[in-house]
Amino acid sequence: MDNSGFEELFGGAPLMAILRGMGAERSLAVSTTAWDLGIDVVELPIQTDEDVEALRVVAAAGKERGKIVGAGTVVSAEHVARASSAGAAFTVSPGLDLDVVRASHDAGLLSIPGVGTASEVQLAMKAGLTWLKAFPASVLGTPWLTAMRGPFPHARFVATGGMSAANAGEYLSAGARVVAVGSALEDPQQLPLLAGLLGSRDRS
Repeated sequence: MDNSGFEELFGGAPLMAILRGMGAERSLAVSTTAWDLGIDVVELPIQTDEDVEALRVVAAAGKERGKIVGAGTVVSAEHVARASSAGAAFTVSPGLDLDVVRASHDAGLLSIPGVGTASEVQLAMKAGLTWLKAFPASVLGTPWLTAMRGPFPHARFVATGGMSAANAGEYLSAGARVVAVGSALEDPQQLPLLAGLLGSRDRS
């Protein structure tokens, strides 16, 4: 179950947007903010029917702009099926469930499982998965990411949970390849800082 396709999907950009429970109209507006800022990849967690409809709307708009939209909080094969029918290009899970990863791959979707321990990282990588969601990143902390780089140098972590413009740089410096931000996209004071992170990575 190879998910190395995320390398191309993220395109070297260090940020991803997560839009949780915003509804279709607001999700589309915040997605547009993210895309205009240069954050090409957007994730919408799907926990309600309204979330699935929001995913459908944002995925359709993303397709028109050539942007990638995925489904988050995918914890069952049923979630995978709903994500696929709504137009998602990938799935993200809070934990490590290889059945969900397998269902995603069978549906033609890339999948990122969540990990929070060395054992989970080892199991995921044994299954062929190199892109992993470090969750909850703010609880794990930057030392966890630094520590994981030793035994798992080929792991690619997406830091998720409690991330903002204020701490994103620290997590990227500690080894995260991508940081997922949500509410920061609705804070005008954080937008220039997020743009700066994108710009600094482009120059590096």
